[in-house]
Parts: sequence; structure tokens; C-alpha cells
Amino acid sequence: MHVTPEAYYETAIKLAVMIHKSGFEFDQILCPVRGGAPIGDFLSRVFKKPLAIMFTSSYDDSTSQQTKLKISDNIMIDKTLGKKVLFVDDLAEGVTLNETLPVLKEKYPGTEFRTAVLWYKTCSVFKPDYHVQIVGDHTWIHQYFEKFSPHTLKDE
Repeated sequence: MHVTPEAYYETAIKLAVMIHKSGFEFDQILCPVRGGAPIGDFLSRVFKKPLAIMFTSSYDDSTSQQTKLKISDNIMIDKTLGKKVLFVDDLAEGVTLNETLPVLKEKYPGTEFRTAVLWYKTCSVFKPDYHVQIVGDHTWIHQYFEKFSPHTLKDE
């Protein structure tokens, strides 16, 4: 599935509307980089909420193969993590959300977390609170910004 910038934006708007209509009053957005960074930034601007980022990775950049999830010990935030946090990512396959949320809940007891993604794979063991589109287990989503991945300055 190829996602153009326009299609990404339309999907992001649908997610924002869905979150808004739910009435969830969050005070912080948290996203894993890299996949969650674009939607995290977008929602941070739409809702005028501070954005926190953390590093997680379950893909080997050189092979695009899924590996064991790596979760950073640190979260980049302005001051402290809010008490009602919207954790956003591009895709729910089950790995990142399923393994990261328990770590966050242990590290930040008393914090309410809700989850939002653009795409939700049917094979996911984790169901996000908000999602726009359900996609099949074997669907590979090619996002418009992925074309930058193999690019190097040597190519110039």
C-alpha cells in the first residue's frame, strides 16, 4: 500500500477528528521515533499539546526485517510527562504498543495512557484506542517519506 503525502494528511485529519470527538482530554503526546514522529508532530500542532519522544525500534534498517524491540530508557520531554498521555504511532502491528505500554505504565504510575495509530493490522495483538484504517496482516505500508531512507549525500 503506497501512501502519498496527501493521503497521509487525510488519514491524519481523520485520526485527529476521531480523538477530538472522543472527548479525551490529554495533556501530552508521546510518540516513538521514527514511525510515530510525523503523526506525533502533526497531532501536537493540531491539539496544541507538548510532544514527547522516545526511541523504539523493531526493524533492522539494512534488511527491513523485524527484530526484537529495543526501547530507550529515556523520554525526551520539556519538563515531566503529563498525567494523561496520548501515545501515537503510525501503525499497530502489536509489537511496539504491546511491549512499550507496560514499560511506560511501570515507569509512570498514575499516568493514564491512550493509544492512537493511523493503521491497525488485523494480526496485531494490541488494539489501539483510536485507529483510522484496518489493514491486512501482510500489507506493507510504503509511506511517502520512506523514499528518503536509502538516500545518502554521496548520491548528490
